[in-house]
Amino acid sequence: MRGIQLFAANRVLQGIITTIFFFFFLITSLHAQTTISGLVKDETGAPMPAVSIKIQNTNTGVSTDQNGRYQITVPNATAVLVFSYVSYVTQEINVQGRTTLDVALHPVENALDEVVVVGYGTQQKKDLTGAVSVVKTSELTKRQVTTMGEALQGLASGVKVRGGGRPGSEARVEIRGLKNLSGTNPLYVIDGMITTANRDFNPNDVESVQILKDASAAAIYGSRAANGVIIITTKKGAKGPMKVQFSGTTSMQTTPRYKLAQTEEFARLNYMAYDNAGAARQDLDLSQNTDWQDAAFRTGNMQDLNLTFSGGGESGNYLVSGNYFKNDGTVISTGFDRISFRVNTQGTKGIFSIGENLAISNGKADEISGNPIADVVRLLPTIPVYDAANPGGYGYGNERRARTFGSNPVAIADLNDSYNENLRIRGNVWSELKPVEFLKYRFNMGYETSSDHYAHLRKEGNWSLNQEFQPSIADENRARFQSLLIENTLSFNKEFGKHAVNAVVGQTYQRDLYARISGMKRNLVPDGKGGYYSELDQGNEPQAGGYRQEAIILSYLGRIEYSYDNRYLLNAVIRRDGSSRLGRSNQWGNFPSISGAWRISNEKFFQKNWINDLKLRASYGRLGNSTTSADQVGNSSANYWDYLAVINTFSTIAMGKDQLIYPGATQVALVNPNLRWETLTQKNFGIDATLFDNKITLTAEYFIADTKDVLTAMPIALTTGHDGRPPIANAASLKNTGFELSLGYNESSREFKYYVNTNITTLKNKVTSLGYGRNNIFVGNTVTQVGQPAGMWYVLQTDGLFQSQEEVDNYKNAEGTVIQSSAKPGDIRFKDNNGDGQITNDDKVVVGSPWADVELGLNLGASYKNFSLTMNWFGAFGATVYNGYHSLVDRFDDNSNYRAGIQPWTPENPNTDVPRMYYGSTLNSRGDTDRWLESGSFMRLKYLSLSYTLPESWLKRVGFQSGQVTLSGQNLLTFTGYKGLDPEFNNTNIYERGFDNFSYPSLKTYSLGLQFGF
Repeated sequence: MRGIQLFAANRVLQGIITTIFFFFFLITSLHAQTTISGLVKDETGAPMPAVSIKIQNTNTGVSTDQNGRYQITVPNATAVLVFSYVSYVTQEINVQGRTTLDVALHPVENALDEVVVVGYGTQQKKDLTGAVSVVKTSELTKRQVTTMGEALQGLASGVKVRGGGRPGSEARVEIRGLKNLSGTNPLYVIDGMITTANRDFNPNDVESVQILKDASAAAIYGSRAANGVIIITTKKGAKGPMKVQFSGTTSMQTTPRYKLAQTEEFARLNYMAYDNAGAARQDLDLSQNTDWQDAAFRTGNMQDLNLTFSGGGESGNYLVSGNYFKNDGTVISTGFDRISFRVNTQGTKGIFSIGENLAISNGKADEISGNPIADVVRLLPTIPVYDAANPGGYGYGNERRARTFGSNPVAIADLNDSYNENLRIRGNVWSELKPVEFLKYRFNMGYETSSDHYAHLRKEGNWSLNQEFQPSIADENRARFQSLLIENTLSFNKEFGKHAVNAVVGQTYQRDLYARISGMKRNLVPDGKGGYYSELDQGNEPQAGGYRQEAIILSYLGRIEYSYDNRYLLNAVIRRDGSSRLGRSNQWGNFPSISGAWRISNEKFFQKNWINDLKLRASYGRLGNSTTSADQVGNSSANYWDYLAVINTFSTIAMGKDQLIYPGATQVALVNPNLRWETLTQKNFGIDATLFDNKITLTAEYFIADTKDVLTAMPIALTTGHDGRPPIANAASLKNTGFELSLGYNESSREFKYYVNTNITTLKNKVTSLGYGRNNIFVGNTVTQVGQPAGMWYVLQTDGLFQSQEEVDNYKNAEGTVIQSSAKPGDIRFKDNNGDGQITNDDKVVVGSPWADVELGLNLGASYKNFSLTMNWFGAFGATVYNGYHSLVDRFDDNSNYRAGIQPWTPENPNTDVPRMYYGSTLNSRGDTDRWLESGSFMRLKYLSLSYTLPESWLKRVGFQSGQVTLSGQNLLTFTGYKGLDPEFNNTNIYERGFDNFSYPSLKTYSLGLQFGF
């Protein structure tokens, strides 16, 4: 018994001693902890909010407040703090017993240390094994643009962007060349929501942009990533009191203009064309001298206002922003207005986190009517803008005094007006559960809906010659788009000594639904004020229509990243997608990738002081595509049901003794029930390096991409009973190869700071198969054929002008046949390439490519004290383009205006390359010749700005913490030999990519901006 008591007493004594030692250790530890505080500034000396400060190898961390200040408790005096911010170089600093630690972060274009967002996770750029471009946000948001696509131009290698100046227009973005024959846009992912960054998205909300270019980087998005992926993260709040930021910009825009003949010169040339043809001259009204460009064009203006409120506490943060954007176009009756609102919040409680990103926007576009860019050329200066003798009261010529095919742009803007309005709500709610440090479950639910309204009013009246009478018409379309996204992912991230493993598995489901109804009425009731009651309950001859589209994609995904000793990196991805767009037997596809990298700079045998980081990488992967045109989320809009037969339910039949009418149905379009995935196989080889204390950054890539089973429209004869658009088949194959180089230099250690960043892209595409025995596709003046790039110029070749009848008579083939016996001196001599003694389509040959050999982006910046200067240049070299403007003004066979100062061939003026003028004959006006082809090479100053940061002493007087004034310009200088309006034109037709068919040109823009915060 006594032994038991002694044993119990010893146990109690041990417990007391243990408790004393525990409290002693705890008190000692608390006294060992140190509180560090300080200020974080950017390269200009301005405070940086929302900078992440973490204790190395832990999850303990804080963020700087709106004044750039922070405070953090470290366990001991030798702790290492990690300072990081998107697009800035991460710094690791040893505390070394200090209690105050101020840090200056410096941006580095494509810095290998920065954190980048990849699909379903983040990585340091130095650990990437695939091709990912990181776009510097400060460069992205400087320009005055409507859409994200426009802002990306020239800022990343391998990314081709073509836009235009039309208000509300969408830029065309291509990543690494032609992947299919439909021109599908890249996939956009905004805050985890698969959507679009179209004209109702506010670019000023962007925090970071990453572009996934190769298969290994994009494979996590599987079947929708064949055309590349653009990941956008919007701004978030930061710990600290509420911060208010405002930015406002006002801009003036001007459009380039043609140099056209005025009445006196036009009449002289027009009379010459009629006289040479032996035709009776027109009775031109020489009292008129209309400048149709003055009538159709105006000075445009743009307003862009942004207001943001943000802040946060220990467990959460918030950001609320609003934007108003207005653009009155440089063409009359065009414009675009957008108002948008965003709320981003997130919070954490223990192992649980939750957040949301919500954006609401309403955009309204006053759409362009007709093509005034062409009509100002087609119309004659002898025609007045207004003519009371014509229906509607507008001038457009007549058969006796001015025959023309042009439309009066003032008339069509008034009599044929339309607008598009879109109310869009999109966002996502996410939650995370982190039961242990290395394991995280994430649930993400995204939802997007838009209500679309199109309205068109056609008033009574004419705008062109010989136009048939049309009554007043009102038609409207109303549509609803919905997209629901549900994702579940589980992430694992842990280090085991020199080994590091990061893995993610997940499942996603997305359902898209689009439904539209339309109605139309004619003969509207006048309102007595020169207009009409355009409501659809007015008028007569009603028509109604509508359709519905639905698509579902279900996916399973997995990725594993492995690193050994920060030297050897391996990444493997698999995604399995099932799409409702394809035939039942081919709905599922697997899209794997594998990539690896070797960081040579961390090898013991490779110790070069001037090389900070050097990494070689390679990747191989397969992506897919099931679409042939772009819809609201980058998928096909017109092709939801391509594998199903098209049934016409309007047919009727008379049957029986009484011949009663019964409804019927018949299949009117042949289909392919065996549609399957397009598959893109891509190989990529790259190198990343930073040199000379991280001042020089370099990334080089070489890639080979092969697309098989390209979804292609296959025209078939109507005699088969097919009545509709050509059925789709997996027919063609394409190949793209290219080289990309990004090189940057940054000097930020001195008072005069500057940077130079350049990116160069070379690209070659080739059609390797068109399928089903087809060797070529002819569209306009182009041919797409096996072994050549798509859309090559296929035309007749010219060989100067005949100077005499003797030259005409002596122009013979090998057999002595006169090749152009009907030609006269001053006419064009064409090459008889097949030697048959006549000029026919058989003489056409491939003479040039519309694809640029090289594209170049050059971005420069410098700052000294409170001043900063920025320049962005963009150029494309080697493309051959078709000048649609010259093909109209220099054809002479119809009644369009002429180029001012043009010198056509005459016996007195033989030293010219312009043929004689001749009305009513295609002899010298054929559009299918190389006469209209020119070099499309250009170099353009896309953006130039001068900014002044207001002194702190000034700002304190008005209670502000930051302020800046900026004067900028866009498209100010262009160096080119191209004679059209704009060498940077946009043609969305894959087969006629190089055809400048009077595209809306890029505009010169002059802007004044103001930013302040408090």
